[in-house]
Amino acid sequence: MSLCNGIKADGGRCRAQAMRNSEWCIGHDPDKAEARRSRAPKGGKRGGRGRPSSELARLQRRFEDLADKVLDGEVDRAAGAVAGQLLNGARACVRDGLTAREQEELVERMEELETALQARRTG
Repeated sequence: MSLCNGIKADGGRCRAQAMRNSEWCIGHDPDKAEARRSRAPKGGKRGGRGRPSSELARLQRRFEDLADKVLDGEVDRAAGAVAGQLLNGARACVRDGLTAREQEELVERMEELETALQARRTG
């Protein structure tokens, strides 16, 4: 496959692979401009992959703080154990939410590919 003939915003040539039977990648294909415009408003609204990791880091800090308080005797061991279980539940929710989001994105991409493939077959 050849490289895309598109020019990036910085003036350099796009290094993505061109789509089959095209001189453009999906990001530069003029025929895909409307699809790109319709997807653009979704950018930044879905949470991105950075937010779950920051949430996990926050939960880790809480776990560590809780462990320190239990070890220092500031928090009762039983209460600390329950709090740890609750924090673990929160961590599982973040992890499962990320997994669900990734699956939704994959389904969306597959649907787009299937639509493009069907259009190629009929047109």
